[in-house]
Amino acid sequence: MLDPKYIRENLEAVRLNCRNRNSSVDVDAWLEMDVARLTALREVESLRAERNAVADKMKTAAAEDRAGFIARGKELKQELAIKEGELNELDAAWNAALLSFPNLTHPDSPVGLSEADSREIKQVGKIPDVTMPLSHVELGERLDILDFVRGAKVAGAKFYFLKGKGALLEQALVHFALDYLVKEGFVPMTTPDLAKDSVLVGTGFQPRGPETQIYSIENSDLSLIGTAEITLGGYHMDETLEAVKLPLKYVGVSHCFRTEAGAYGKESYGLYRVHQFTKIEMFAYALPEQSEAMHQEILRHEENIFQALEIPYRVIDIASGDLGGPAYRKYDLEAWMWGRNGGKGEWGEVTSASNCTDFQARRLGIKTKDEEGNSIFVHTLNGTALAISRALIALLETHQQKDGSIKIPKALVPYCGFEKIG
Repeated sequence: MLDPKYIRENLEAVRLNCRNRNSSVDVDAWLEMDVARLTALREVESLRAERNAVADKMKTAAAEDRAGFIARGKELKQELAIKEGELNELDAAWNAALLSFPNLTHPDSPVGLSEADSREIKQVGKIPDVTMPLSHVELGERLDILDFVRGAKVAGAKFYFLKGKGALLEQALVHFALDYLVKEGFVPMTTPDLAKDSVLVGTGFQPRGPETQIYSIENSDLSLIGTAEITLGGYHMDETLEAVKLPLKYVGVSHCFRTEAGAYGKESYGLYRVHQFTKIEMFAYALPEQSEAMHQEILRHEENIFQALEIPYRVIDIASGDLGGPAYRKYDLEAWMWGRNGGKGEWGEVTSASNCTDFQARRLGIKTKDEEGNSIFVHTLNGTALAISRALIALLETHQQKDGSIKIPKALVPYCGFEKIG
């Protein structure tokens, strides 16, 4: 959430940012609400002040004057009830509109309205030369480690079973990523798979409505999480963190659930878009002056993990119009996937690293104190260590051998106990 004071004082900059972010926010409509809300607030405060003054006068008034004060007190009570109701309605509409503003944008982020406007920073690793590459779906079926047919029979389309060495490979990836990040100072966390809708909204997700990608629990205020960013972001909600302890670095393990409504198409093959997967998520709380360096650290960890897995990737600086609401700047890692582009192969997103500045903390009420003792909002950052489903795509398709077997990267062998699937 943006600071309302910043919006009022920087209207043209906010309008430009909304255009660059491909946002349909009506800044002028919010400004009208803001004026109406402030006017209503002043009226309510004036009535409350008069009500208190009348109550004080009642204490010392002569008996013959009390009837007038009582009558005025009743009038004020009725007027105040009406005005407070109007203020509550205005406040709800004002706050809902405020929540729709996207975060500000890093000045170095590429400006553009779509994914195509993002900027490639670098490529790392060599794309393997495979004569007749198979997709992970074909490989998984032949090796009997991945079963979409029975997944659909049990739970519906886009659910799956990992079987045998496929299941062991998932656990190996989880343990490998956790071991690496714990050594880098991250506190390991197993998080709930559900969160209150207020926490989803606080982290910038839309839990209900026609455009949501969230599974919501009927007759409750709970939803299944799409990422541990939600639960880790809510972990310190309404707290004041000690500045000397920042940055706080957590790595969360959770299941993730996404409806992927409207996502079926060329990018939905196999494990690329599924309704449930396991994810290892980095999350950090930082001082404002620490967040740029923390963002680069999270990106470095993502790169180190994929280099250790011997998977070629490229780093993308995401364009303004494709950032999503909370991110100030975002980097994606895209790994090479032979099964995309009709079997010809192309890059596919496997991680994201986002600096959300104080956007989430302002919504969630997470603060610290500066050197002068003033309360300020912390900065929050998040990054994917491994989304297991997509990591499996890249791993299986990159390390496939001529005989149809899969060679396990050296860094992963100690965690799974085998060097090959075949």
